Amino acid sequence: MNWFNLFTYKSTELRHPFGRSINATLSPDEAELFNLSYESFEKHETLDAYEFFFKTLENFKNYISNKNITLVRHDDKLEFEIFQGTARVTGVVTKENLYAQVVMIKTSDASVALKRYILERNYQLTYSNYASDGEYIKLKLYYDNITASPQKIFFPLREIALNADFDKEYLKSEFKDIRLEDFSHISKLEDDELKIKYEFLHKWVDELDAKILTLPTNDNAGMQAFLYLHLLFKIDYLLIIKCDVYQKMSKKIRIYFSDENLSTEFKNEELRKYLDRLKGMSFDEFSKKFYSAKYTFDPMEKVSLEEISNFIDESLLKIRWYKNNRYNQIISTIYKYIPLYILYNYGLNPIVKNLLHTLVKIQNPSFFKALGYSVLYDQDREIFAKNTIKAKIKDAIAEHQARYKELKPFGDKLNFSSLNEFSNSFLLQLKHLNFEEI
Repeated sequence: MNWFNLFTYKSTELRHPFGRSINATLSPDEAELFNLSYESFEKHETLDAYEFFFKTLENFKNYISNKNITLVRHDDKLEFEIFQGTARVTGVVTKENLYAQVVMIKTSDASVALKRYILERNYQLTYSNYASDGEYIKLKLYYDNITASPQKIFFPLREIALNADFDKEYLKSEFKDIRLEDFSHISKLEDDELKIKYEFLHKWVDELDAKILTLPTNDNAGMQAFLYLHLLFKIDYLLIIKCDVYQKMSKKIRIYFSDENLSTEFKNEELRKYLDRLKGMSFDEFSKKFYSAKYTFDPMEKVSLEEISNFIDESLLKIRWYKNNRYNQIISTIYKYIPLYILYNYGLNPIVKNLLHTLVKIQNPSFFKALGYSVLYDQDREIFAKNTIKAKIKDAIAEHQARYKELKPFGDKLNFSSLNEFSNSFLLQLKHLNFEEI
């Protein structure tokens, strides 16, 4: 059973995007619309089928459509737009085929190195390809509708949207003088929000530097790794820095976990230098690394609850080792590292994502308070807003209980004696959620 085919449509306190996945909810009619699309394809009612399908991708915030999908229906065709970050996918569907494109740059602006990158990308893409019409270089998609179905058209459209968004940011990062086209759909963040994020970036790096000084002088590479990686994951999830900063930061994280030829000490030092560079940005430079945009597709691949549970188990074993060896100063960091790692690396269903966000909010009260959110944990007095926390957990779960009879709110099973004990009990409850359909 694929337990990721869930949706939620509930007004929440969430007013800002967090992380790289879609910070919105699908239509409450998503499942019905999907079935209508499938039936229409079987009847060869192609335009109806696509219209139903596109509406399954529309997302909402507080019951209001984000307009991430726009449609114009004609007698013989359906015109559409799909927004994915920096990319605006435009296209048309007829009875015979689907055509979509993203305008990237002017052909005359492309250097030899950039053209080489574009050609290499064509070998990596499955459904779409780069081409020039003389004036512009575009990422294009052509799909024959003879055997179309909702499942079959999802992946080509997801590919063109995600890759166009990635490549626009990458091109701007690697080719500084390039002028990207079709950029008017993104907007700047408010200065007040940017100032909060800038101040917290500095605060977090300073706190990390101070924490490093408290570690044992010998054999502390593993503890330093948790500190550096936790901060990078926190910056990514809470601040959502984009453009070249995101490109470089994600590359640093990828190398850290994939390159076994480098020592942990060397990789830690590379992360330290990188965080110092982030801290060294002026506010003006920092402000240029953010924008507000609409998103349609999640970039992360979906994983099973079992995989998430295994990661939690492995992480709790590491905490136990540090406890047994009396390295208590790193334990709270690992508890905060776990949900941020999951949110960074895994595609999650909305229930799990919502619950993990609640845990992150509890673990980072000062940041959320600065953004205007209610406080779920008073750090100074070490007091939890127990009733509010229990209510949030119940809200995340209750509306799905008709389908998942064994899915139960777990607020009463949490340990509120300390933040570490709370985090431990929360993660244990999360890994034992039961998504079996009765």
